[in-house]
Amino acid sequence: MTILIDQPHFGVEVQEKKVPIDEKELSLDGGFLVPQTNSFGHTFRDYDAEGERQEGVENFYRINHINQTYDFVKKMREEYGKLNRVEMSIWECCELLNDVVDESDPDLDEPQIEHLLQTAEAIRKDYPDEDWLHLTGLIHDLGKVLNLPSFGGLPQWAVVGDTFPVGCAFDESIVHHKYFKENPDYSNPAFNTEYGVYSEGCGLDNVMMSWGHDDYMYLVAKENKTTLPSAALFIIRYHSFYALHKSEAYKHLMNEEDVENLKWLETFSKYDLYSKSKVRIDVEKVKPYYLSLIEKVNVNKFLFN
Repeated sequence: MTILIDQPHFGVEVQEKKVPIDEKELSLDGGFLVPQTNSFGHTFRDYDAEGERQEGVENFYRINHINQTYDFVKKMREEYGKLNRVEMSIWECCELLNDVVDESDPDLDEPQIEHLLQTAEAIRKDYPDEDWLHLTGLIHDLGKVLNLPSFGGLPQWAVVGDTFPVGCAFDESIVHHKYFKENPDYSNPAFNTEYGVYSEGCGLDNVMMSWGHDDYMYLVAKENKTTLPSAALFIIRYHSFYALHKSEAYKHLMNEEDVENLKWLETFSKYDLYSKSKVRIDVEKVKPYYLSLIEKVNVNKFLFN
């Protein structure tokens, strides 16, 4: 089964527009207005801010960092890469995310379908002609269905949260880095050096990332032979890789294609992060557009594990 996506016209460099920040919001690329605070009144991605989710978020990362090992990721990729369990439409999968709330997210506690539409709609406002990017915004988090019983009911630490390479040293920029000291790979000489099992410029496609919804959705799209551009697949797999696109860690593993695709990811990440708010999207109002987009680019059904 093939998913066909119209190819975007690349060649125009992504340029970040600098705009003044007022007291409450800022503008990305001249359109989408970004609040200065998240749903709880804190700055975005503030993992130390005291609040109702702070303790739960930190405990999530403690468990995540202890258990995300090279061997664990290899096992998960082999098991879930078979894609032999469920076949469903894009929108059906989106609706399943009504039952998922991301425990690792300090910025939002709404059902995930809200976040998908917030992201896609924000991108659509500023990039009206980039259909592929709208669709990427809609599907980038669909892998979070791994948390649901019909997809194996994986614990949240194996589904959500910031991602990072395994098989080499854990960079100190990774949130709650201190908990890696309890990870078996932390003291394993095969995995705890700058390069570990990798080499300079090997390309991120050859790097094992911590297991979760990002890598799973990447495998789903790739194995279904989607014709989404490589930039879209890069966004799907690395949108939670904040150590790279926020802290510039692990760049020594990137190849030339990664460098080009990172420009799109850096643009996308603004909308992925800053669109999280208590402002609700009227699902029924925007649904016809996304259904027409899915039909327009000939996306049929995904075959999941």
